[in-house]
Amino acid sequence: MGERVIGHIDGVVPGAVFPRRTDVKRANLHSDTMRGISRLKDIDGSYVADAIVLNGGYEDDEDDWVSIKYTGASPDKEKGKDGKTLLRSQSWEYRDNAALQLSFERGHPVRIIRGPEGDPRYSLHGNYRYDGLYQITEARTAISKSPSLDGSPIEICQVELKRLPDPEQELTPAERKITSVLLEQEKRMKVESKRGSAGLGGLEHLDGERFPTTRTTSIQRIVRDAAAARRIKQLYENECQICEMRLVGSDGKPYSEGAHIKPLGNPHNGPDVERNILCLCPNCHVRLDIGAIAIGDDWSIIVRAGMFGENIRTTLKRHKRHRVHQEYVRYHRDWWQKKSGPSQT
Repeated sequence: MGERVIGHIDGVVPGAVFPRRTDVKRANLHSDTMRGISRLKDIDGSYVADAIVLNGGYEDDEDDWVSIKYTGASPDKEKGKDGKTLLRSQSWEYRDNAALQLSFERGHPVRIIRGPEGDPRYSLHGNYRYDGLYQITEARTAISKSPSLDGSPIEICQVELKRLPDPEQELTPAERKITSVLLEQEKRMKVESKRGSAGLGGLEHLDGERFPTTRTTSIQRIVRDAAAARRIKQLYENECQICEMRLVGSDGKPYSEGAHIKPLGNPHNGPDVERNILCLCPNCHVRLDIGAIAIGDDWSIIVRAGMFGENIRTTLKRHKRHRVHQEYVRYHRDWWQKKSGPSQT
């Protein structure tokens, strides 16, 4: 692994999973095996925050994948017995909080690692996962939900973070190469298009042209078979959770697709995590994406439009190590209910 620096760690991409905090530290993602906030010396010798572990911290914390509200640190003696409440107000002068504030002021990105005790919509059972870079967008003093023992309000050091867009997240070396090739191909196509439209007048000068973020994001999604999706497909040995089909190519290799229940990107902003991913055959993936099927709270498979030629399970196949979160299946069901009206059976 690359050395610990501000931002990306060379050799570690979002989605990487680690069994223990010691493994997270060994990968240089975090400086500590116990504390939530990692500190690192900046070029002027001042300590800034370079990483945060979300693992069931204070009661005022909120995790919505693309955005996070995070409560700063306190000495152990100033915490309640449950570790989630505070006995007294926090201070921005406390070393970890001061590091967070300095990262905010200097615009440094922060690595986010989610632990097994974090928000159940995103957390992996028994493992830690690196989920990419986030920017601190605000640092403020707020009031905690719970007062002190004498009833007086407790002030907390709270920061808000936003996940950086996909183009600013790290790619593997292979993904960088493929992305570069695809972007170059698109640039050539634009050159040819301009040449054709210019006729005999020649070619417009294209230096400085930049491709829009949405296009770059689209390319990255094509070249990246995300780590979370790979793990789910391996767990089911590429067998579809809806129709139980297992496709095998002429080379003997099985094929399946990682399908996000709550879609990625606007307007859905679903997370790229195991609890939001199903292992499906291409047909069932399309059926899910167009709302032809949905999943009930009891994990029953709801057929919303006629289908022919394949058997559909009555209930979703679920592995004991794959804990799909019901919030995502409800979101998917409600979205298509609003768009399509009552179910057709």
